[in-house]
Amino acid sequence: MSGKPLTAAQTQRIQKAVDKVPYAHLLGIELDDISEGFATLGLDIRKDLKQNHGVVHGGAIASLIDTAMAFAIITLLAPREKVTTVDLTVCYLRPLTKGRITARARVVRSGRRLFVVSADVFSDDGTLASTALSTYIKL
Repeated sequence: MSGKPLTAAQTQRIQKAVDKVPYAHLLGIELDDISEGFATLGLDIRKDLKQNHGVVHGGAIASLIDTAMAFAIITLLAPREKVTTVDLTVCYLRPLTKGRITARARVVRSGRRLFVVSADVFSDDGTLASTALSTYIKL
Protein backbone atom coordinates (compact mmCIF):
# COMPACT_ATOMS: atom_id res chain seq x y z
CA MET A 1 0.00 0.00 0.00
CA SER A 2 1.16 3.49 -0.75
CA GLY A 3 -1.61 5.67 0.66
CA LYS A 4 -1.69 7.50 3.95
CA PRO A 5 -2.81 5.49 6.97
CA LEU A 6 -6.48 5.86 7.87
CA THR A 7 -7.84 7.86 10.76
CA ALA A 8 -9.72 6.12 13.56
CA ALA A 9 -13.02 7.33 12.07
CA GLN A 10 -12.10 5.99 8.61
CA THR A 11 -11.03 2.67 10.08
CA GLN A 12 -14.33 2.38 11.95
CA ARG A 13 -16.28 3.16 8.75
CA ILE A 14 -14.32 0.52 6.82
CA GLN A 15 -14.96 -2.10 9.49
CA LYS A 16 -18.69 -1.34 9.45
CA ALA A 17 -18.67 -1.61 5.65
CA VAL A 18 -16.84 -4.96 5.77
CA ASP A 19 -19.46 -6.28 8.19
CA LYS A 20 -22.39 -5.06 6.03
CA VAL A 21 -21.58 -6.71 2.68
CA PRO A 22 -23.39 -10.08 2.75
CA TYR A 23 -22.40 -10.92 -0.84
CA ALA A 24 -18.70 -10.55 0.02
CA HIS A 25 -19.24 -12.83 3.03
CA LEU A 26 -20.99 -15.37 0.80
CA LEU A 27 -17.98 -15.49 -1.53
CA GLY A 28 -15.47 -15.45 1.34
CA ILE A 29 -13.85 -12.12 0.44
CA GLU A 30 -11.61 -10.79 3.19
CA LEU A 31 -10.01 -7.39 3.76
CA ASP A 32 -6.22 -7.81 3.87
CA ASP A 33 -4.92 -4.21 3.88
CA ILE A 34 -6.24 -0.70 3.39
CA SER A 35 -4.91 2.83 3.26
CA GLU A 36 -6.15 6.08 1.76
CA GLY A 37 -7.07 5.38 -1.88
CA PHE A 38 -5.88 1.77 -1.79
CA ALA A 39 -7.35 -1.60 -0.75
CA THR A 40 -6.16 -5.19 -0.88
CA LEU A 41 -8.72 -7.98 -0.54
CA GLY A 42 -8.27 -11.72 -0.75
CA LEU A 43 -10.29 -14.79 -1.59
CA ASP A 44 -9.47 -18.44 -0.99
CA ILE A 45 -10.28 -20.53 -4.05
CA ARG A 46 -12.90 -23.19 -3.35
CA LYS A 47 -14.62 -25.74 -5.55
CA ASP A 48 -17.92 -23.83 -5.44
CA LEU A 49 -16.23 -20.74 -6.97
CA LYS A 50 -15.09 -22.66 -10.04
CA GLN A 51 -16.81 -23.06 -13.39
CA ASN A 52 -17.19 -26.41 -15.15
CA HIS A 53 -13.59 -26.42 -16.52
CA GLY A 54 -12.05 -26.26 -13.04
CA VAL A 55 -10.98 -22.60 -13.05
CA VAL A 56 -12.31 -19.77 -10.89
CA HIS A 57 -15.46 -18.30 -12.41
CA GLY A 58 -14.95 -14.88 -13.96
CA GLY A 59 -17.87 -13.55 -11.93
CA ALA A 60 -16.12 -14.42 -8.66
CA ILE A 61 -12.99 -12.62 -9.83
CA ALA A 62 -15.01 -9.60 -10.99
CA SER A 63 -16.78 -9.53 -7.61
CA LEU A 64 -13.46 -9.54 -5.77
CA ILE A 65 -12.24 -6.69 -7.98
CA ASP A 66 -15.41 -4.64 -7.59
CA THR A 67 -15.34 -5.05 -3.81
CA ALA A 68 -11.67 -4.07 -3.56
CA MET A 69 -12.30 -1.00 -5.70
CA ALA A 70 -15.27 0.07 -3.61
CA PHE A 71 -13.22 -0.18 -0.41
CA ALA A 72 -10.40 1.88 -1.92
CA ILE A 73 -12.96 4.59 -2.72
CA ILE A 74 -14.62 4.49 0.71
CA THR A 75 -11.37 5.73 2.22
CA LEU A 76 -11.79 8.99 0.29
CA LEU A 77 -15.48 9.64 0.98
CA ALA A 78 -17.08 11.97 3.49
CA PRO A 79 -19.06 10.13 6.21
CA ARG A 80 -22.46 10.16 4.44
CA GLU A 81 -21.26 9.89 0.84
CA LYS A 82 -21.98 6.72 -1.15
CA VAL A 83 -20.91 5.44 -4.56
CA THR A 84 -21.99 2.79 -7.02
CA THR A 85 -20.30 1.14 -9.99
CA VAL A 86 -20.92 2.68 -13.42
CA ASP A 87 -18.77 0.31 -15.46
CA LEU A 88 -16.22 -2.43 -14.94
CA THR A 89 -13.83 -3.81 -17.56
CA VAL A 90 -11.88 -6.92 -16.62
CA CYS A 91 -9.08 -8.52 -18.62
CA TYR A 92 -8.59 -12.15 -17.58
CA LEU A 93 -4.93 -12.96 -18.27
CA ARG A 94 -4.47 -16.38 -16.68
CA PRO A 95 -6.74 -19.09 -15.27
CA LEU A 96 -6.80 -19.49 -11.50
CA THR A 97 -7.31 -22.95 -10.02
CA LYS A 98 -5.99 -23.12 -6.45
CA GLY A 99 -4.69 -21.16 -3.48
CA ARG A 100 -5.57 -17.61 -2.50
CA ILE A 101 -6.11 -14.78 -4.94
CA THR A 102 -5.55 -11.14 -4.06
CA ALA A 103 -7.01 -7.99 -5.61
CA ARG A 104 -5.09 -4.75 -5.18
CA ALA A 105 -7.19 -1.68 -6.00
CA ARG A 106 -6.03 1.91 -6.42
CA VAL A 107 -8.03 5.08 -6.97
CA VAL A 108 -6.57 6.60 -10.14
CA ARG A 109 -8.66 9.78 -10.06
CA SER A 110 -11.08 11.16 -7.51
CA GLY A 111 -13.35 13.83 -8.97
CA ARG A 112 -16.38 15.70 -7.65
CA ARG A 113 -18.79 12.97 -8.79
CA LEU A 114 -16.74 10.30 -10.57
CA PHE A 115 -13.95 8.00 -9.44
CA VAL A 116 -11.69 6.03 -11.77
CA VAL A 117 -10.18 2.96 -10.14
CA SER A 118 -7.79 0.26 -11.31
CA ALA A 119 -7.13 -3.16 -9.83
CA ASP A 120 -4.87 -6.13 -10.41
CA VAL A 121 -5.53 -9.70 -9.28
CA PHE A 122 -2.63 -11.94 -8.34
CA SER A 123 -2.35 -15.67 -7.70
CA ASP A 124 -0.82 -16.76 -4.41
CA ASP A 125 2.61 -17.02 -6.09
CA GLY A 126 2.40 -13.35 -7.18
CA THR A 127 1.55 -13.97 -10.83
CA LEU A 128 -0.69 -11.31 -12.41
CA ALA A 129 -3.94 -13.07 -13.36
CA SER A 130 -6.37 -10.22 -14.15
CA THR A 131 -6.41 -6.47 -14.49
CA ALA A 132 -9.38 -4.11 -14.40
CA LEU A 133 -10.52 -0.53 -14.77
CA SER A 134 -13.76 0.88 -13.40
CA THR A 135 -15.74 4.08 -12.94
CA TYR A 136 -17.89 4.83 -9.89
CA ILE A 137 -20.31 7.67 -9.32
CA LYS A 138 -21.37 9.38 -6.12
CA LEU A 139 -25.05 8.88 -5.37
